[in-house]
Amino acid sequence: MLRIGLSQVTSSEDPAENLELIRAEVARAAAEGARVVVFPEAAMVRFGVSLKPLAEPVDGPWAKSVAAIAAEHDVLVVAGMFTPSDDGRVRNTLLITGLGQHLGYHKIHLYDAFGFRESDTVAPGADVVTTTVDDVTLGFATCYDIRFPELFRRLADMGASAIVVPTSWGAGEGKREQWDVLVRARALDSGCWVLGCGQADPAATGTPVNPKAPTGIGYSTVSDGFGRVHAQLGAGPELVVVDVDPQVTEKARAATGALANRRL
Repeated sequence: MLRIGLSQVTSSEDPAENLELIRAEVARAAAEGARVVVFPEAAMVRFGVSLKPLAEPVDGPWAKSVAAIAAEHDVLVVAGMFTPSDDGRVRNTLLITGLGQHLGYHKIHLYDAFGFRESDTVAPGADVVTTTVDDVTLGFATCYDIRFPELFRRLADMGASAIVVPTSWGAGEGKREQWDVLVRARALDSGCWVLGCGQADPAATGTPVNPKAPTGIGYSTVSDGFGRVHAQLGAGPELVVVDVDPQVTEKARAATGALANRRL
């Protein structure tokens, strides 16, 4: 078993303020025995503001501060941030730090959809990333990535038993229903546990945000490889801690044959 905490928060426009939120939430999750603590996409600073002036490398001061928090509590922390890109844009990056690791996953699929153009300000990544905690291999994806099953199958082929998916899901008609389906579908496609950790809905706490930006709807969801939902939060800020059993992944893959029976 690997105990993973999902911290569904509403990030502000201030990276320093968000760092203190991460500090408090890591302490809460670690007190419940979590070995991995996951925060949403854009945990460093929410969408809807200028990102380039706030972007820092994964060895910059904000990320190093998160690493110090992870070290203090002996956990792996996964948190969305923005890092500089050579082409003048930024990268939408998952910081993965703690337990002797410090790396980043750059979001591959950019949210040029539903009237939003992430690629105007964000450069895509290219590398598929996994890491291992207590003999359980974790894969990483970000928000819009969840619409692309090939990424999740690639992560499964690389040995992942669970895939964490930090998000800042865009609101709109049918968007929650799509989120519900996609988390379970990607779990079924790959046989993996899929742990989707979203930004809370700012409306739940009366937080004003840019209405044109994808700033979260809540409803963080955990599904196993059989498509069974083990946890789902509501719209507001909340913490959930779940136990991920990699043996369930093996059983799901053996039962469904969704990976072994591929022809394309």
